[in-house]
Amino acid sequence: MQALPSFKLDGQIALVTGAARGLGRAISLALAEAGADVAMGLRDLKADSGLAAEIAARGRRVLPLQMEMTSLEQITSAVDEAVNHFGRLDILVNNAGVAPDNLAENVVEKDFDYTLAVNLKGTFFASQAAGRVMIKQKYGRIINMSSQAGFAALPTESIYCMTKAGIAHLTKCLAVEWGKYNINVNAVAPTFIYTDGTKPVLSDPDFHADTVERIAALHRIGEPIEVAGAVVFLASQAASLITGHTLLIDGGWTAR
Repeated sequence: MQALPSFKLDGQIALVTGAARGLGRAISLALAEAGADVAMGLRDLKADSGLAAEIAARGRRVLPLQMEMTSLEQITSAVDEAVNHFGRLDILVNNAGVAPDNLAENVVEKDFDYTLAVNLKGTFFASQAAGRVMIKQKYGRIINMSSQAGFAALPTESIYCMTKAGIAHLTKCLAVEWGKYNINVNAVAPTFIYTDGTKPVLSDPDFHADTVERIAALHRIGEPIEVAGAVVFLASQAASLITGHTLLIDGGWTAR
């Protein structure tokens, strides 16, 4: 038996949804650093964040893709384009997600439908499209983006919490169905992470202080790279016996 498990992803092909910024950006760079070539799923293909250049600078191949997660056509075509370009698809990271902030009694149907369309429907159909490729290959790694909000109630985030809990259970369902094809399906569930998306709420001193207090063990906000490291682990051979699991990256929030 090999003395040290491999955390390398040399020769692997990864597709990251919502890759342009925040966690998606950090995950894309971490996968490239570990040796993977990266297909970038983007809501706006014309928006150049410099990510493609950073991936290429690491000596990896990169492919930007138009991939609006509310469009089944774009999801399917992005996966097809990635496979046609690279010849295979080994890793899918379902990172794209939205979180409209509203009291439950004030939620409107438009926000409800959009949150489910991106977080749940988009995650499922991206997994389906990638899964069909991985079934033929008899190999694959799918990592979904859940949240601590799937395990702990967050006021004003009822719809978001619901979708993230759904993702955790979807992860188990897909892992059970596709394990026989050597496809591992897992999820990560972060706490509050410093990103452009969380900047508005975390800039409120009272909210920031309350959040840090609730992160019971470590008492600090997370950094994107701390989530990206867990994704690389789950994509690697070091995690070959892990499937159907949601890894909490919450600094101890749910341990309280």
